[in-house]
Amino acid sequence: MTGQSPRAGAAEIVLLLCLATLWSGSFGFIKVAVETVPPLSVAAGRLTLAAIVIVAIARARGLRFPDTPGLWRQFLLLGLFGNALPFALISWGEVAIDSGLAAILMAVMPLATLVLAHLFTEDEQLNPARIAGVALGFGGVVVLMGPAALKGLGGQVLGQVAVAGGAVCYAISTVIAKRLPKMPHLSSSAGTLIAAAALSLPVSLLVDRPWALQPSAASLWSVAILGLFPTALALMVYYALLRRTGATFIALNNYLIPGLGVLWGALFLGELPTPRVFAALGLIMAGIAVTRIGMRRG
Repeated sequence: MTGQSPRAGAAEIVLLLCLATLWSGSFGFIKVAVETVPPLSVAAGRLTLAAIVIVAIARARGLRFPDTPGLWRQFLLLGLFGNALPFALISWGEVAIDSGLAAILMAVMPLATLVLAHLFTEDEQLNPARIAGVALGFGGVVVLMGPAALKGLGGQVLGQVAVAGGAVCYAISTVIAKRLPKMPHLSSSAGTLIAAAALSLPVSLLVDRPWALQPSAASLWSVAILGLFPTALALMVYYALLRRTGATFIALNNYLIPGLGVLWGALFLGELPTPRVFAALGLIMAGIAVTRIGMRRG
């Protein structure tokens, strides 16, 4: 740790948008996947597929893991808090709640990350701009989702707690990932996914007995898409962005995800955005801009 605050420019904002784009579609695919595949098996399936793909790419490029003491202990923690546990919690939560409500609950992550980064890193200390930026972004998500989504809060308490718990897990993993030694992004991604698959696959085999399931083709395709795009590809973008900015900035993608969901509806379903949508997106982008100012002052 150098104590120097990370910077975020135009390239980093583009990467943030790419990451949010990859993750924004995951809630819908999870909803389809859990219709005929248990949540633990959805998590294990997407992680195992992602690990195979990333390891194959890393080996083809001749990448190796550095012999850093304790590196695999860090990968196990990242695999647990960044993938295995939140994937299972969110998949289980979406059995009971709508994907839109799951998206708004994910807004817990930037708030948790702001506090954890302040406590456990040297270069992401709290300042008024960072606090204001996160608050603006959260306000934008609330405005975007509107009263209809908020009415669902409290209706399925355990499912909502599970999704919010997954968001906190992501915050924990982002702070842990900041402490990884410098290495190629493929190596970081491969190590994390190997650990996550090793943690989740045995539990799925023991609890779900997936060989006895009768999943639909739609669920299987959803698991495959989840493994390739919101998991494998997104994790590579995530590590590339994390090294260039920091935990607080990268957590802002959870504010962009609901807005992108509205965009997909407009592009592919003919849903017309309302003035409230534009007001919400304005708040979210203002939050990102203010947080960026806070990073420069940090």
